[in-house]
Amino acid sequence: MNTTKVLVVIESRFMGDIFTDILEDEIDISVTGCAITISQALSIVRDHETDVALVSIHLPNALELIRMMKEIIPAIKVLALGLSDDKNQVLRCVEAGAAGYIIQDSSVHDLIEAVRMAQREEARVSTNVAAALLERISKMSKFFGRIDESLFEENPLTRRETEILDFVCQGFSNREIASQMILEVGTVKNHVHNILKKLNVASRKEAAIYLAYMKR
Repeated sequence: MNTTKVLVVIESRFMGDIFTDILEDEIDISVTGCAITISQALSIVRDHETDVALVSIHLPNALELIRMMKEIIPAIKVLALGLSDDKNQVLRCVEAGAAGYIIQDSSVHDLIEAVRMAQREEARVSTNVAAALLERISKMSKFFGRIDESLFEENPLTRRETEILDFVCQGFSNREIASQMILEVGTVKNHVHNILKKLNVASRKEAAIYLAYMKR
């Protein structure tokens, strides 16, 4: 029998021990470690083979930890632990790289089943979350469709606009960009307006996604 290797990441050592004991009672599951900080979790992931990571959403910077784990081991399945069944909270975890989630009032049986389903690359979601995921996928599909179309437009970004877009993607305000490039704030504002128009996007955030897409 193949054993699923699980890492528990939770803000309380006491709760971590409880989760570890529950998981270790299962013949097909073994716990590779229990961490209460991001640094501990990443150290375990780097040093020990891990199939599934249970990450408490109440841990500081939990979403960033999920992203970092997926960067280190793309094949790892991360389950967000302790969520409410709020679709927006679930979506944020999924977008960070989570393969599934376990709501805060789940039973021990639900926990064990979620781990096994994650290992089988399956996921159980509520109806409202499933609908929200489909809606988000549809919106992203339309957005990236607009990006593909914009690649063939006759009016690409100028060199200066490309430089400004790079600052925008780093989170710089118009005033900060003006200071960096020795330009008037109004000039930067006009450039940003033209950039959004040329890229066929509605916000600075969408422009940042565009640049990330182009740099793949």
